[in-house]
Amino acid sequence: MLSKAKLWLGLALSTLMFWSAGLQAAWELNMPRGVTQMSRDTYGLHMTIFWWVVAIGVVVFGAMLWSIIHHRKSKGAKPATFHESTKVEIVWTLIPFLILIMMAIPATRVLTAAYDTGDSELDIQITGYQWRWEYTYMREDMNEEEVSFFSILSTSREEIDNSIEKSENYLLDVDRPMVIPTDTKVRFLMTSADVLHAWWVPDFAIKKDTIPGFINETWVIVEEPGVYRGQCAELCGMEHGFMPIVVHALPPEEYDAWYAEQQQAAAEIRELANAELSMEDAMAQGEQIYNQNCVACHQAGGVGMPPVFPAIAGSEKATGDRLVTMDTLVNGVDGTAMAAYGRQLNPIQLAAVITFVRNAFGNDTGDLVQPTEVNAYIQEGQ
Repeated sequence: MLSKAKLWLGLALSTLMFWSAGLQAAWELNMPRGVTQMSRDTYGLHMTIFWWVVAIGVVVFGAMLWSIIHHRKSKGAKPATFHESTKVEIVWTLIPFLILIMMAIPATRVLTAAYDTGDSELDIQITGYQWRWEYTYMREDMNEEEVSFFSILSTSREEIDNSIEKSENYLLDVDRPMVIPTDTKVRFLMTSADVLHAWWVPDFAIKKDTIPGFINETWVIVEEPGVYRGQCAELCGMEHGFMPIVVHALPPEEYDAWYAEQQQAAAEIRELANAELSMEDAMAQGEQIYNQNCVACHQAGGVGMPPVFPAIAGSEKATGDRLVTMDTLVNGVDGTAMAAYGRQLNPIQLAAVITFVRNAFGNDTGDLVQPTEVNAYIQEGQ
């Protein structure tokens, strides 16, 4: 049996090793300080309340331990015979009340600032979908081209399936990040198109629910250019872990140049909606879109995962009336996990992926769907 000396030595060494490991981990269990004034204020409030709670714990448990040691029965301690004391009742009610008031003062200051979305210089609408984010930049001049796009996980299926080595930012990369200017108050208007999501970027100290039919607001002023990452923080379905958030903060002049490029690209897409696709181009682009948006449910060979996710290969919806295929892609299927892609993809992309599913996986219908046909169908439905 180990001697007491060896036992205490082992305990001391274990504590030292744990402490060293904690230092090396850079306190990763704590919330980050963040890169905005609001995130630093939030961190400061968190640490202030934390140390107050530590002090309260030390006083309360210290008094309990002292009483247990010095007023135990073996030392001849006799229990008190009184039942109630008005003074004691007042004291132990008043002290917690004053502590809560002292906590409420800094908390109210931080929360008031966090909810003050006024005087924003840029407004961005964030819409959650299963499983991607849509960013729409609010225009001051309605004659300008609207900048709106979807941000989708760009981690390859090979990484997810462990077929290849995982990248540094595994499950945290997207094809199109949100871009905002630094030193600018940006207001986020958050909602959802389907189920509950939550837009969470730890470095901004922002975590807001996106709720169907409801608008939540928050704001940020990023002081330093950089790339900031986050994730959906609400369990929103089978691909919940596959809808990351990436925000690029650029200096104002670089942001202005980026925004002008996006407006130009939006104008070009609107003009290309009247162009005609070749079968080769439609199949190539459609396969890419399918791999980005559809492969998780319907699988690489179009075999699906019945009964929840039906097969595309040989299905009536993919090989029958092309309007049925178009309606399924554009409007989704109520009561199922099949999302409506009419808002998520432009007419060119929709035409390409419809052409792909009607000709891939042995379907071979020979149909070539054009963007004008899709655009006309969407306009008719509106």
